[in-house]
Amino acid sequence: MTSAHILAVDSGGSGIRVAVAPADGGGPPLVWSSPEPVRTTSGGIDARGLLGRVLPAARELLRRADARECAAACVGAAGMAGLGDGLRAVLPGALRETLGTRRLALASDAVTAYAGAIGQAPGAVVAAGTGLVALGADLAPGTGWRRADGWGHLLGDCGGGAWIGRAGLEAALRAHDGRDGGSPALLARLEAVLGPAEELPGLLYPRPDRPALLASFAPEVARCAGDCPVARDILRSAARHIADAAAAVCRPPAPGAPASVVAVTGGLPELGEPLLVPLFEQLRLQLPHARPVDAEGTPLDGALRLAAALLTDRLLLPVDGTLLRVIG
Repeated sequence: MTSAHILAVDSGGSGIRVAVAPADGGGPPLVWSSPEPVRTTSGGIDARGLLGRVLPAARELLRRADARECAAACVGAAGMAGLGDGLRAVLPGALRETLGTRRLALASDAVTAYAGAIGQAPGAVVAAGTGLVALGADLAPGTGWRRADGWGHLLGDCGGGAWIGRAGLEAALRAHDGRDGGSPALLARLEAVLGPAEELPGLLYPRPDRPALLASFAPEVARCAGDCPVARDILRSAARHIADAAAAVCRPPAPGAPASVVAVTGGLPELGEPLLVPLFEQLRLQLPHARPVDAEGTPLDGALRLAAALLTDRLLLPVDGTLLRVIG
């Protein structure tokens, strides 16, 4: 007889990932993924669209695992806090009816990023990819989540991939115009990867995926940082912003308590040393009470951890009904 199985879903701007695994950790998860993200409209996240992709994938993974149902599940989604009403209304019944799911956690992708990076430990996690949001938790009775940034590419996400890419493109256009603060190196990269500088507004502004296009230029900023002081300054500024967000959500521990941990997860650390060297300098400067650690896993790993904790009644992270809601 097979052991109980759990379901994890990670839905974000870079696509959707679904995993099924034995709840007791007795084997590796089986994973399905698609690079196409779930639609978000003025009415919120497309719950029916998400179900139309999750349910067939989950059934196939269960078949491969020789299992009949997923006793517990965690769905982590970008926009869950403000745009997840449809998910909260539709998912519990659909997963219970189709997959036999009795316990369900609906979480912001920042929460699953936190759980994937440091598990159920006190500290702070910065989820840094196209955008940027920081979460902190003490795990003390009566305390909840602390959040900083995550306001989107027009109002915030400072230090994230779109922020870095936009700053690099601005410096390129300054060089094109002959204004102070321009970077000929970044202008050359702009024209190599995106085309003539004069055509950039027409390429960028009409697109619904503007943040992703901006973020696609962040690696070019990192590539130029070795020889371009403007690119280096952009990454140093990004490092300060990332550490600012972490410091805003990570309080000093109580006297005698162990140091909190702080981790940065997501795609942004892949920019490498040009960002990571100033970032760890800033973390040490702004969070002397916290210990920087490498992220242990991904948001999908975090969703698996939360689903397993649900099944064993060992969920320690704050359940606030917004960032993290438990049903069943």
